[in-house]
Amino acid sequence: MTDLSELFEQEFPVDSNLLYLNHAAVAPWPTRTGDAVRRFAAECVDMGAHDYPSWLDQEHTLRGQLARQVNALSSEDIALVKNTSEGLSMIAHGFPWRAGDNVVIAAGEFPSNRIVWESLSRYGVELRQVPLARCEDPESALLAAADDRTRLLSVSSVHYVTGLRLDLARLGRQCRGRGIAFCVDAIQGLGVVPHDVQEMGIDFLASDAHKWMLGPEGIAVFYCSPQWRERLTLHEYGWHMTDHPEDFDRLEWSAAASARRFECGSPNMLGIHAFAASLELLEEVGLAEIEHRVLGHARLLMEGISANPRLELLTRNEPGRYAGIVSFRHRTIPSATLFQHLQEQRVVCAQRGGGIRLSPHAYHRTEVLEQVLDLIAL
Repeated sequence: MTDLSELFEQEFPVDSNLLYLNHAAVAPWPTRTGDAVRRFAAECVDMGAHDYPSWLDQEHTLRGQLARQVNALSSEDIALVKNTSEGLSMIAHGFPWRAGDNVVIAAGEFPSNRIVWESLSRYGVELRQVPLARCEDPESALLAAADDRTRLLSVSSVHYVTGLRLDLARLGRQCRGRGIAFCVDAIQGLGVVPHDVQEMGIDFLASDAHKWMLGPEGIAVFYCSPQWRERLTLHEYGWHMTDHPEDFDRLEWSAAASARRFECGSPNMLGIHAFAASLELLEEVGLAEIEHRVLGHARLLMEGISANPRLELLTRNEPGRYAGIVSFRHRTIPSATLFQHLQEQRVVCAQRGGGIRLSPHAYHRTEVLEQVLDLIAL
């Protein structure tokens, strides 16, 4: 672990400058990601797109990295989109709905995983929102809300406020058995905990790069299972999504057989270079090690919060029910006041759902977390 500690110290100088516990919002880049962007920028300045074929190699590399992240059958199942909302919108407005169908989600979802489904009301599609805040068995509650007109269940693998982690494999098995499509907003868990689309029966998955995968904003992964790829109606068209994208004189065309059919125009090459560098680090460390460290950091924070009678832990602390998000509130001090205090002490965190949200990553040193616990013990 000495080598890993040295690697983290080299890759995350932010850990010496700030108490940065806000990876559930926007993560700092690893050093190598900044280096990759500087190299790419210098190449663009000095050479323009002279070496564009090498850029396409990097794009191919990134698709492979993301396929491994979700255990897709092939990198052809991976589309590179702008953000989670774009991926979810492709599903919502490409799905073969019939009037009277319904979608089931958890109540209190991040707007990305709510608004897209609400927008379907004009087509006669009902949205069912299931409260999970005080639910002992959230999977059962979600499944109980589904009936024979439920066409899709869409969940966040980890809730953005409470940090509640769902049993995706259990939900996927039940959806598969009942003929319900299963969609996962993975933005608060991908890069930290497993999202195995095959084992978990996930039909659709979307996630931005800029949180737990330590990448830039403006690029995201969209996974669509092969059996659904051609069943989604396309609403965005352009040169890049065709079966022969480099044949500009071709008059006849069809959508690509791969997930590239969801990418209408030129790829985000700057984002691709940055994202690939961040995923290179995650693969070097290994998902099992990252999960072990992040869950350990979350446990340390939850234990410290629970031991303080002035604090109320909002995140469920049973094994399997949390990932990297730890939310709490002070019993007497307003969250806005406590948040201002933490900002003044160089703690980077977030106000969410009436409380304070902490979200450490694998690279954090224990003393950083202990410093934050001391600062919130007012």
